[in-house]
Amino acid sequence: MSTAAHPAHHPLQLAVARGLYGAVAGIGGGIVFGILMAVMGMLPMVAMLVGSDNAGVGVVVHLVISAILGVGFGLVAPFTQFWPLLGAGVVYGAIWWVLGGLLLMPAGLGMPVFQLGAMAMWSLLGHLLYGIVTAAVLYGFRHRVGHS
Repeated sequence: MSTAAHPAHHPLQLAVARGLYGAVAGIGGGIVFGILMAVMGMLPMVAMLVGSDNAGVGVVVHLVISAILGVGFGLVAPFTQFWPLLGAGVVYGAIWWVLGGLLLMPAGLGMPVFQLGAMAMWSLLGHLLYGIVTAAVLYGFRHRVGHS
């Protein structure tokens, strides 16, 4: 049948679906990472990105960022098999650790960038967990609804 008969297979609709699934998957990964951030007392620092020091604001900011990054992952991760998708999640988490944890966040807060220490290692762990959980949730969506 033609793609007109199956609107779910239209390229734009597939991209929207992949982005939405990625956003939800990113929130799942963000919740897991957020728990680690809460334990480490880092949520007030995240809130500082929007001019607050409230941990609740930090949670919201963190989950919004997680959803946005999840959209990106949903759009760029081509894998539908579990292990390749999980591997892509690990790589994606590591990339965002460098870009977000070591560069953008400290720069946005007027702190030195690319500082490696104990907190950076916890941040790496969190970003890797984010990538793993986001990939696992995305895998579930892709196999539940049949989208790649």
